[in-house]
Amino acid sequence: MQTAEIGVSTQKRTQFVDITARVVSLVKKQDWRNGVLTIFSPHTTAGITINENADPDVIRDMAWFSDQLIPCSPEFRHSEGNSDAHLKASFFGPSLQVIVREGRLWLGTWQALYFCEFDGPRQRRVFVAFSGDQAVYTVDSSPYRDSA
Repeated sequence: MQTAEIGVSTQKRTQFVDITARVVSLVKKQDWRNGVLTIFSPHTTAGITINENADPDVIRDMAWFSDQLIPCSPEFRHSEGNSDAHLKASFFGPSLQVIVREGRLWLGTWQALYFCEFDGPRQRRVFVAFSGDQAVYTVDSSPYRDSA
């Protein structure tokens, strides 16, 4: 297994940040070819999800609905005042897996990877682990090459 880390900056208390391009870049840079990628949030007030990337209203609706479903409440007893963020993070979950096929994320046409912030703004981290095949390059040490 190989691992890497991605930094994420958030600007709002509840925010869904598209991290797809950063993960794609990482897969390409590491030359990961075929296997399974695990994307993990090591934070108790943030999560990871896959959803539509074609219409930005989908993400706006998800942020709005998560705040409606689990509002910040003075009834929560956690002393830091962010119990709603902990609940939302549990609802979305801390990780997901994506298949890597021939060096590409095997996502649906409209799918993207999102870091789900519920206690921002903050500087966050996302851990990425790859299990599978990495491209192997060999140098032909033979003094003769077939020109055909």
